[in-house]
Amino acid sequence: MHDRVSGRPSTHAALAFYDDQQPPAGDFLADVLDGFSRTPKQLTPVYFYDAKGSAIFDEITALPEYYVTRTELGILDQIGSELAALAGPGAVVIEPGSGSSVKIRKLLDALSVPAAYVGLDISGEHLESACQEIAADYPNLQVGAICADFTEGLDLKHLTLESGRRIIFFPGSTIGNFEPEGARALLSGFRKAMRPGDAVLIGADRVKDADRLVAAYDDKAGVTARFNLNLIDRINDELGGTIDASALRHKAIWNAEKARIEMHLIAIRDLHFTVSGHEFQLREGESIHTENSHKFTPESFTSLAKSVGFDVLQTWSDPADLFTLHWLEPAAKA
Repeated sequence: MHDRVSGRPSTHAALAFYDDQQPPAGDFLADVLDGFSRTPKQLTPVYFYDAKGSAIFDEITALPEYYVTRTELGILDQIGSELAALAGPGAVVIEPGSGSSVKIRKLLDALSVPAAYVGLDISGEHLESACQEIAADYPNLQVGAICADFTEGLDLKHLTLESGRRIIFFPGSTIGNFEPEGARALLSGFRKAMRPGDAVLIGADRVKDADRLVAAYDDKAGVTARFNLNLIDRINDELGGTIDASALRHKAIWNAEKARIEMHLIAIRDLHFTVSGHEFQLREGESIHTENSHKFTPESFTSLAKSVGFDVLQTWSDPADLFTLHWLEPAAKA
């Protein structure tokens, strides 16, 4: 389906519109072969989230060591009235990534008579389902969906949206999964799509004690290890891989120089394996680097935002300074 005409009713029953911008699908095999051909070997974390991986990640968010989700939700609970005042009545909420339904509901419930919600994701099936649930629960809200790759920028000009202030909601410290240049490019894409008076509400995990950070990504119950190793299971199941997952151990490392947690799979013995007929080897002690999660100080995040033309108008944190939410607006002279 490819509905690009503003105002045309969507054939998706519960939605005001469904805008399919036909994003190119990721090439799992090509990305894996490329990653395994590099030194050191690496895999892109976008492939973590098949149905099984997504279910395991839901388990992670409930772990005692993983403070991120519950801390951000707690902040949202505390600042609801401030967000309502900043956004004003009739706000249009745009959510790249269409993530936790709990978080978006907290925001919508906090705002003063929000006018519209627009979910945006590269996975059309997931996106449609998530947005239809919002539409069913908020019958007075204009709810639409955009199937697109938000890392390539936001294309909103052709859509008929309510006239209220647009709030781009990007929670969960997803910004930390991007390399610094990628994070700047992402925020720059948001900035280019915004009008004067629009805003971004974005979550960012904080730099903190290394032991606490490592524990959040290497829990005692081994749930994060299962999440990491599920990527190997996907390669074996979907790409004809012959990787012996029992010879790999999950490890989380705090890289202080780059202010990031790194997730790795470390070989405990030499491995020879194939993926779709392509041969690879992994020496004992060698790693497959699967994910980065950059952490921020208020100063480093402000520097990032300012570098692409944003002013940080407000920052909220929890009492332990584990996590922050930032309110960004386009700088007047940017």
